[in-house]
Amino acid sequence: MPSDLIHEYMRIDHLPHIWCAGCGNGTIMRDVAVALDELITDPEFALTRDQVVIVSGIGCSSRAAGYMDFNSIHTTHGRAIAFATGIKLANPRLEVIVLTGDGDASAIGGNHLIHAARRNIGLTVICFDNLIYGMTGGQYSPVTPHGDKATTAPYGNVDRPFDVAKLAEGAGASYTARGDIYHVRETIDIIKQGIKHKGFSLIDVYSTCPTYYGRKNKKGEAVDMLKWQKENLIPVSKYYTLSEQAKEGKLVIGPLHHSNYPEYSAEYAKIIEACKEAKKGK
Repeated sequence: MPSDLIHEYMRIDHLPHIWCAGCGNGTIMRDVAVALDELITDPEFALTRDQVVIVSGIGCSSRAAGYMDFNSIHTTHGRAIAFATGIKLANPRLEVIVLTGDGDASAIGGNHLIHAARRNIGLTVICFDNLIYGMTGGQYSPVTPHGDKATTAPYGNVDRPFDVAKLAEGAGASYTARGDIYHVRETIDIIKQGIKHKGFSLIDVYSTCPTYYGRKNKKGEAVDMLKWQKENLIPVSKYYTLSEQAKEGKLVIGPLHHSNYPEYSAEYAKIIEACKEAKKGK
């Protein structure tokens, strides 16, 4: 991250961060900061720093709310979206961004995720997806690939994994996208699109966890995990030009789903106004 962005958008007294060497979470945090900077300095979007609220739950990823110098709140495990929903309903003019992990969002927080998506409330949820529970000891999460190992799956994970972006789309999210820490520009752009979108946005960003996931599954060092992303995560503009054979084993990154549906807090405001009018008529 450029030095000026660090001093502008990070709480310097909280640095250096505690993430392991090779962890991708710092890259995702930087991408969020760059996306916000580009929107704050965009006269057409007219976003102010005071409008931004960053909410996190518990986990490696959730430390980011403490490092980023915005209005921020570090909440309980799995409840970040619930807190964010309350903030958005209390003040719909705010841009509320949830920074969460794959376990935080899709395990204990799974019901909050699907119902916020169903309601299409105007939150931007950025999932730091490292395929494992990193902070609490390397347990397998709902997105750990079938057959992969974890401290709670020493002989391989027998569960089928969630695709968090598809889960959110199926629940009603009106914007979903997938990013990663290798394709930085593409990831910044989808974060910006998610924030601009008037409705529930879910951005699933593949991180790297060489300490637990990589070591347990013989994925090599952090550089090897980045090389895997380079070779196997294909931008949407290129992915659909590939043959079916070339697509095998690859994942698409970029915007995945975009639909227009009334945003929840705006619809809720109409109910409030209708109640006020009804009260006047009594």
